[in-house]
Amino acid sequence: MNRSHAGRKLARRLEHLKGERTVVLGLPRGGIPVGFEVARRLSAPLEVLLVRKLGAPFQPELAIGALGEGGTQIIDRDRVRRLRIGADHIERLVDRERAEMARQAEVFRRGRPAVDLAGKTAAIVDDGVATGSTALAACAIARRLGADRVVMAAPVAPFDAPAIFSEAADEFVAVSTPRRFSAIGHFYADFRPTPDHQVIELLERARRG
Repeated sequence: MNRSHAGRKLARRLEHLKGERTVVLGLPRGGIPVGFEVARRLSAPLEVLLVRKLGAPFQPELAIGALGEGGTQIIDRDRVRRLRIGADHIERLVDRERAEMARQAEVFRRGRPAVDLAGKTAAIVDDGVATGSTALAACAIARRLGADRVVMAAPVAPFDAPAIFSEAADEFVAVSTPRRFSAIGHFYADFRPTPDHQVIELLERARRG
């Protein structure tokens, strides 16, 4: 299974949003192919929501926090303390990810401003949830952009994900929430990185309707 297939499965779980003023917000880059399928089924617009994971040194897949557009920043202080990560490392990491987020804004939005979510339902979609740091940051951004309702959705997430998002989101939706969760990639047969050109193509296809 690839992200498009996973997106079609997730879309069926989100059909109850079809009558609402829903905007699908894909997290770059892997959340865009998933979000494209959701947006198509809901006949909803697809936009990109910029958020970057802050990875631990020597183990970048392990999140110690997340950075989002508009100044949103989440740091897992307990994990930082356990891993003995210094403030200087976090500062360098934030600077690097902020620069990448600015690049993505230019490449993916091409001068368009961030979407106005006032009075709308924000359906935030990623290709999976692991620690939840980036998704929690995305929920905070959607609230800041004025969303009336926030729905966090992913094809796969840990069993306790609904509890993790109980305050950040009004609803959490997943296709699979295994009790033994090791990595998002284990849910997919094809989990290759999503290149920029594919993100751009899918966003343009969605904008053309």
